[in-house]
Amino acid sequence: MSVPEDEKRLLPLAQRWPRASKFLLSGCAATVAELATFPLDLTKTRLQMQGEAALARLGESTRESTPYRGMVRTARGIVQEEGFLKLWRGVTPAIYRHVVYSGGRMVTYEYLREVVFLKSEDKQYPLWKSVLGGMIAGVVGQFLANPTDLVKVQMQMEGKRKLEGKPPRFRGVHHAFAKILAEGGIRGLWAGWVPNIQRAALVNMGDLTTYDTVKHYLVLNTALEDNIMTHSLSSLCSGLVASILGTPADVIKSRIMNQPRDKQGRGLLYKSSTDCLIQAVQGEGFMSLYKGFLTSWLRMVKPLGHWCSGLLMKRSER
Repeated sequence: MSVPEDEKRLLPLAQRWPRASKFLLSGCAATVAELATFPLDLTKTRLQMQGEAALARLGESTRESTPYRGMVRTARGIVQEEGFLKLWRGVTPAIYRHVVYSGGRMVTYEYLREVVFLKSEDKQYPLWKSVLGGMIAGVVGQFLANPTDLVKVQMQMEGKRKLEGKPPRFRGVHHAFAKILAEGGIRGLWAGWVPNIQRAALVNMGDLTTYDTVKHYLVLNTALEDNIMTHSLSSLCSGLVASILGTPADVIKSRIMNQPRDKQGRGLLYKSSTDCLIQAVQGEGFMSLYKGFLTSWLRMVKPLGHWCSGLLMKRSER
């Protein structure tokens, strides 16, 4: 039943524009979470670049240029050599990225749920539809956010470049966007988009499937109720599975985004994500695909975020 136009103007903004409101709400929540966990993301990116065998093609020694080992020593080294606040280097494009990614993912997911997949007659939404919708929404959101992810990764490596005696690439976030656009065009802003959306699909699949499965099991088979403890345990398990599935694509994505480029914006180390995968495994071993795994897992464990998202979805289903 449609609401008369006069009454519609009297409704709260959240009811008049529900999708826009959810976009803004999810963006704000993602910004807070990003600020709190960003040092883990920076540490993860630095770990993913350690021992990059492909740098030998440019005459660089991977061992000499990698003074850090392990999550704690890497984070401590950043603080000692670059300063405590440098743990948030690149946080501005990261916030841009999360606003676009989280908002785009939520709006796409709700559109798929309401228009494409539709709910059943008993108002239930099957798990397979939730997982498929989450994967597609994650891919769309990540594709839209790729330029901000690209700038974030490159800015996160600026401190390491300075320690190695290399000149800085950018003066700031907007200069980074302008320089990448000038050198590689619009296409240059989507460097690394293939492994980026692969990671998004795998992470969303592992996260949604495991989280719902573990939560329902705990509620039905244990004394736990649907509370923060249940969400914490479910988040711990879902983050583990999501990290196992998504870390290899994340490593490849970060390396492709950070590789040096020629004047036409073409990568000097890797021709494609497959080439990056092969070089990493051949030069560093299979486990090189899981560099930064622990930091990635810790960053994905967000029980409060899962709980709030669940409440938001329940409210939207009413």
